[in-house]
Parts: sequence; C-alpha cells; structure tokens
Amino acid sequence: MPSPRLAEIIAVHGHHRLHDTALHFNDQAVTYGELSELTQNLRSHVLRLNLPAGSTVCVPAHKTPQTIALLLAVFHEGHIALAPSPDLGSAALERLAQQARVSHLLTAAADGELTATPVRADQEQAQHFATPDPARTRLLLTTSGSTGTPKIVPIESAGFDAFTDWAVHEFGLSPHDTALSYAPLNFDLALLDVWTFLQLGAEVVLVDQGRATDGPHVRTLVTEHEVTFVQGVPMVHRLLVEADEVYRTVRRMIFTGDSMPASLLAQVASAFPGARFHNVFGCTETNDSFIHEYDPAAPVGTMPIGRPVAGTRALVHAPDGTVVESAGTGELLVATPFQTHGYLNTALNPAAFTVVDGVSYYRTGDLVSRDEHGTYSLQGRADWQVKVRGVRTNLQEVERVIATHPDVAEAVVVPLPDEQAGVRLHAHVSRRPSSTLTSLQLRTHTGRHLPRHAIPTSVHITDAPLPRTSTGKPDRNQIKSNRMKEINA
Repeated sequence: MPSPRLAEIIAVHGHHRLHDTALHFNDQAVTYGELSELTQNLRSHVLRLNLPAGSTVCVPAHKTPQTIALLLAVFHEGHIALAPSPDLGSAALERLAQQARVSHLLTAAADGELTATPVRADQEQAQHFATPDPARTRLLLTTSGSTGTPKIVPIESAGFDAFTDWAVHEFGLSPHDTALSYAPLNFDLALLDVWTFLQLGAEVVLVDQGRATDGPHVRTLVTEHEVTFVQGVPMVHRLLVEADEVYRTVRRMIFTGDSMPASLLAQVASAFPGARFHNVFGCTETNDSFIHEYDPAAPVGTMPIGRPVAGTRALVHAPDGTVVESAGTGELLVATPFQTHGYLNTALNPAAFTVVDGVSYYRTGDLVSRDEHGTYSLQGRADWQVKVRGVRTNLQEVERVIATHPDVAEAVVVPLPDEQAGVRLHAHVSRRPSSTLTSLQLRTHTGRHLPRHAIPTSVHITDAPLPRTSTGKPDRNQIKSNRMKEINA
C-alpha cells in the first residue's frame, strides 16, 4: 500500500499547497512544503546508500514527521519499507528484518539526519519467505503478534489506491478535514488516518505514543486543532469522554479494533453531537471489510459489524466446512478489493487463504452470525473458544459481561492451564478512576450473569491501563505470562 501514486501526490502538494499544514506533532506544525523538503533531503541520503533497485529496508515506525518523510523517501526511490513497531526487542526486530531480506535499518532523527545500519543476512531465517516485489508493494506491515509471532503482510499498492478511493467516498472526506491519528504508525489504521489524509492534502494530528494515555492531552488535540475525523480502539473514545467535553467539530467517529462497550456508546454520542458513527471491522490482511453505521437513537445492545463494504465478498463456514447460505453462525471468510495476496512467509498461506469459485478468500478466524437481513455480528475468535470442565466457553462473552459493571473500564479474560478443569479463566480488569471495585464485587457481578463454569477463577484488578500490543490491542500474551509467573513464583 502506500503506492507510487501516494508519494507523487504528496510531492505535488508540497508545490501547490506550500503553506498548508500537513502534520501536527506535539507543539510542531509541519506544512506540506516542509514535509516535501524533509522528504527530498532524506531521498538524497537514501540515494547515497547505493541500494540495488527495489531493495527492502526496515524503518521502525516511530510516529514522527521525520519517519513519515523517511517512508515517503523510500517509496519515491522505488524501494520497499518494512515498518514494524519501534517497541520490538532488538532480537525480534532483527529476526523480522532477516525474514524480509532487509539490507539496512533506517531511522530519521529529529533534525532530519539519516542513520543507516546494515542488517546481517540470514538465509535460514528467510527460508520460506518470498522476496517482496516493488512493482506490487512498497510497504510491509506486521500483524499484532497478540496470538503468536508477528506475520509480515505485504500491503498491495493497487489495494491501497482502491482503499483510499473507497474511504474518501464512504466518509465524505476532503482536503478541509483534520484527522486525529491515535493508533501507532505501524498499525493498519494509519492507512486511513495518516496516508489517505496526506494523499488528500488534509491535516493529520499525530498523537505522540508516549502520551497516548494522557486524557487531557488527547482531548486538547481534538479541540485545539478542530479535528473532524476520529478513528480508534475503544480506549481513545474512553479518554475523550472522561471529561465533560463536547466536541462540535468532529463529524465522523470510527469505532474499530475491538468491541465498543454499550456503556461507552451513550457517552460518546453525547460528547459528539454533530458526528456520524461507524463501526468498522477488518484486519491487516484485508483492510476494512465490514461497516455499520451506529444510530445513537436506536436501542443499545451488541453492535453488529454490519455488512460487507463495497466490492467485498463474505462467506460463513459452518464447523463442518460447508457454506452457510442464509442466516447462521460460523467462521468468516472475506475477499476485499484491498487485501494482500498472502503473507511473506509463503508456508502460512495455504492455511490462511482459500480459493472459492476463482476468488481468494482470507480465513479470518472470527466467528460471526448472519441474520435474515444479511447483517453480521461478531461472536468472538475461533481461538477464543475454550473448554472449561468440558463446557465450551467464549472468552469474549465473559469479557462483555465483566465490562457491563459500571466500575470497569476495560477487561481481558485469558485461559490458564489447570490439571482438573483443563482450563480455568483469569480476568485482568482495569477499573475506572476513583472506583473501589474489588474482586469479590466483580465475581458477584459475573455470578449473576454467567454460568458457573464461565466465572473467572482469579481476578486481578488494577487502576493502570491494560498492557497493549504494538497495535494498541490488549496484550493477552503478556497478561497470561504475568499471571503464570505469579503462580509459579
């Protein structure tokens, strides 16, 4: 995805929209002219590396104007950028770079100076990994790694062009819009609230990842810069409504990345009186694939993911592998105009992608139900189905029940091994400010709404935010690992 067209269009903005603001970052405003100048400076540095045409480089996705300019410089020169989380450990970062056959690790300092570190090749690490094709892609993203090792996903240039066309039309975007970019730059959400907005010539307000949990800071960004477009996981919406602030400039609110608690929906609707609300569902492999417009006047319940976006095909597979033709429940398979043709690790593709009637579908691993009207609702992950004392239990449903307690801000439930039960459940809960919620109160609450086998055996309550992956989702692996260490200590 970001394609040659993107880099060229932003360069044109640098000439014709010289003094228009492109990026806000903390107290810094970067015009399109300045972004173009910074990009040209970094292009000259990249040229001096004498890289072979179509080389792959690694650009850790620090969320700064300098990194954005560096990525544009790489795209301009016809190279491919692997853009992983900057928070990855050095060993994990090196492994990903070797898998993608990266030649150099590139970073841009605040003064625009380029640091280029050669990456040692490792053919064993690169085994089964395809060589990226610059004619097809200029950007490699990674999955969150919340359920295992991050997978490298080539983002197709043609798919990005199709996605920007769809998003601009679907959300009525124009150069006069201003986006709040909350998610990390390595998250696929940036394809919309950074790259699509820059291609439009609009403004992007970058949330410094070091201040992403600072509610007053995030709220000030929205009001001071008269943001019109907000996209993010429930955490950003929760931060925005913690104070009695009314945001009158915002006209589009996008819910994505996780289920929006019903208690939060009413608060968001009141805080954004002039906005239209959309629940958008997708993943790195397919980009956005479903959309549902939320009506605040409608009864509050579990929000559906809606219907396939234009050009998207969806199948529901029953447990026996047959296609559910009408209403029913099963695993969701999707084919979008924006999706990748496969992981860089080709050994993973046969299990993740399947061809039906000549169309390549991605097996999402998500369980959905489709009603008689063709509206889809998410039931959870196939890998979130566990058996507790022989009874199948949906971890996401347990989380939803916990989240209905008025003192709960967020909750994650993870399965732990148990010799007798096979699996027992552990809940990690972040409570609301000034709350005195206790484990006993929460277990009493869950006991009123869940069968006995689904009540978490252990509960950890904290005032701190949940630990998160590089893409902003709750880090279930870390929560599970921390609990296992406590048990074994």
